[in-house]
Amino acid sequence: FRRVSSDLRSFHAFIGDVRDDARMEQLFKLFKPHYVYHAAAYKHVPLMEHSPAESVRTNVLGTKVVADLSVKYGVEKFVMISTDKAVNPANVMGASKRIAEIFCQAEDLRQSSTSFITVRFGNVLGSSGSVVPLFAAQIARGGPVTVTHPDIVRYFMTIPEAAQLVLQAGLMGQSGQIFVLDMGEPVKIVELARMLIRLSGKNEIEIPISYTGLRPGEKLYEELLADDETSIATPHPKLRVAKTGGEDLPDPQEVLAWMESVGPYPDATVLRDWLRKLVPEYAPR
Repeated sequence: FRRVSSDLRSFHAFIGDVRDDARMEQLFKLFKPHYVYHAAAYKHVPLMEHSPAESVRTNVLGTKVVADLSVKYGVEKFVMISTDKAVNPANVMGASKRIAEIFCQAEDLRQSSTSFITVRFGNVLGSSGSVVPLFAAQIARGGPVTVTHPDIVRYFMTIPEAAQLVLQAGLMGQSGQIFVLDMGEPVKIVELARMLIRLSGKNEIEIPISYTGLRPGEKLYEELLADDETSIATPHPKLRVAKTGGEDLPDPQEVLAWMESVGPYPDATVLRDWLRKLVPEYAPR
């Protein structure tokens, strides 16, 4: 949250749970923001496979809390940070983010005061959880460098580029749009590992690469568009808008009613079966 003042560098950090209605409302009431960039989410794929209810509670119900308050307090634009893992999801985290996308689109249709915009993108080099700091630490320890699979590929962009494009999407975005960032060509993770080993002045004999196997919910490659989606260009060369096939979206209120009926911690198998019904493209590994 940034308090409006003559000093544009005036930032205030607060601790709170995005699922806590009272705490979130306290902050909305205090700052009355014009724009909301909603990035709070559980994003660790294997951990969310082991705790699927927490993924849904935070990524979906937390989004609902902030979205409802944005409408209540007259926010101009609500920008949700989504992920390429929401496209044809193979894991609970991706399915929960897809439901959050659907919820934001439904909220945009339900009212006219707040514009809801979604931005999807892939991995960010150097960010928390990125493979680059992990590989650097493994190289510094003398190896091995661990890669899950020899054929795994990912999209990457730098932190400044990702931040600038997210802000640009918020500026130019219109109601209900889903923006897809141009992530360039996908990178083979093992080639990234080899490059970092070479840049450290070592070779693969000194720093071996070890393959550990795909983690729970992990895909060999990620996609930025679903099977029934296309994209159209925008005035910005690195931003495109996803266009769906036009089918009816599932009712996001179903997730709320279902979570209330089964309690906060439903059985994982029951939860995954239900996610498959709500997000038909969800295909758990």
